[in-house]
Amino acid sequence: MSNINIGIDKKERSEIAEGLKKLLADTYTLYLQTHNFHWNVTGVRFRELHLMFEEQYMELAIAVDDIAERVRTLDVAAPGTYKEFSKLSSIHEVDGVPNATEMIEVLLVGHEKIIQTARDVLKVAHQSDDESTVSLVSDRMRIHEKTSWMLRASNK
Repeated sequence: MSNINIGIDKKERSEIAEGLKKLLADTYTLYLQTHNFHWNVTGVRFRELHLMFEEQYMELAIAVDDIAERVRTLDVAAPGTYKEFSKLSSIHEVDGVPNATEMIEVLLVGHEKIIQTARDVLKVAHQSDDESTVSLVSDRMRIHEKTSWMLRASNK
């Protein structure tokens, strides 16, 4: 870490960044799953789900960059390999290609895990008065909560 002075001490920046790295890994893993399902969805709901998954993975791609850049702003190296992401992520990959209904369930679980990870990061960011991280993570939570609702509604 460099000698930066943004009003958050080195130890707090490190703790916040560790949480953000987990959020980044979860987000990247969900991005990959969503993109995979976009490519491989089949069935009578193909067009609807293909387009919905595309909207979701494109939003996640932007989120990955935003989260990684926040980690860097805190002067910590952002993880960027599958190996690192698999160690940090709470989201598990699926084997094979599930059917459309199962895809929605898998993605729903992933979004809910990200919400839980985000809540953990928020606690640390609040304690350190890191409003920039709070804002970023709060926005991410809102998006994942809304997407979870939409996925649940799609599987009724």
